[in-house]
Amino acid sequence: MTLFHLAYRNAWRQKARTILTVAGLAVVVLGLGLLRTTVTAWYAGVEASVQNRLITRHAASLSIHLPLAYRDRIAALPGVTGVSYANWFGGVYRDAKGFFPQFAVEARSYLDLYPEFRLTAAERDAFLGDRQSCIVGRKLAAQHGWKIGDQIPLKGSLYPGDWEFVVRGIYQGAERATDETLLLFHWDYLNERRRATDPDRANTAGWFVVQVTEASRAATLANAVDAGFANSAAETRTETEQAFQMGFVAMAGTLILTLDLMAVLLNGITLLVLANALAMSVRERTREYAVMKTLGFRPIHLAGLIAGESLLIAALGAAVGATLTIPACKAYGALLTNRLGNFFPVFALQLRTLWLIIGATLLVGLMASVAPILRVTRIRITEGLRHIG
Repeated sequence: MTLFHLAYRNAWRQKARTILTVAGLAVVVLGLGLLRTTVTAWYAGVEASVQNRLITRHAASLSIHLPLAYRDRIAALPGVTGVSYANWFGGVYRDAKGFFPQFAVEARSYLDLYPEFRLTAAERDAFLGDRQSCIVGRKLAAQHGWKIGDQIPLKGSLYPGDWEFVVRGIYQGAERATDETLLLFHWDYLNERRRATDPDRANTAGWFVVQVTEASRAATLANAVDAGFANSAAETRTETEQAFQMGFVAMAGTLILTLDLMAVLLNGITLLVLANALAMSVRERTREYAVMKTLGFRPIHLAGLIAGESLLIAALGAAVGATLTIPACKAYGALLTNRLGNFFPVFALQLRTLWLIIGATLLVGLMASVAPILRVTRIRITEGLRHIG
């Protein structure tokens, strides 16, 4: 009989205790998986960012728009290969619970700069050829049952009035992290209405998207853009798309820190649960370990036996917990969408999250075996044989 078989038999000598310990670990692993997936969802926008895209906005606030004339000056800078622009629309569909992001964009250049929004050639041409049209993400379309040709009414909040858009395309994300909950429509259509109702705010953009030749030149070009508009009536702040997205994540910094602390707390609970169960088992077998020493088992053999038992229980708990995490994340994501709309555009369990929680549980299992191993290897044979427990 090998040490592995002996550790396996030891793990199941107290079946009820082992099953309860595995169940406790599985619940903790499930909670850890949900927490990590939630934290990952906050960073989805950062993960989807591209290194060679810059965002130029007003230096004071994102709510203050920039003159559209900036576009040509930015495009003329050496190293800039493309410029587009967009405005946040903020319309309401049916009610506030149906929130989803809507952007007015310069359609042709925007689609060129965001190739991760995949449309068929026919959908792209239809969108570009209809000023009142829009495209929507696959996830958003599925959520509301929209199909091509449908009309989407929105109640304007930042831009008052009733708005209506015709769906001409449903894009799919090229990457898993690509946001598929957006509605994009023509900036020209927005500007046309604004000229009539709010001419002072016409011909302005919320931000410019700047594509540069090389990511390594992003910082240099960002400084060049801002230097070009320094001391003007509308100074700019240019940063990489990733830094721009991180600015939104930072707004929820305290909440994310709390979630991370809860994850650490759950790992601590795992350690306590497993260490307690293992300590009880080892204490009950103190005389057996003393006998094994008399038979020639060396301390390294006993250490492997105890560590193997701990790792086996931890692995079972991790496996059960990880298996439960997969459907639980889907159900939790659906619940969040129902309650918060598309606040988390990408909420999906990632493979690396599964590996992370499994690895953390195994590490905790190894740590839990340290104290029992020290106790067994240090105890004298005569003392162990006299142990009553």
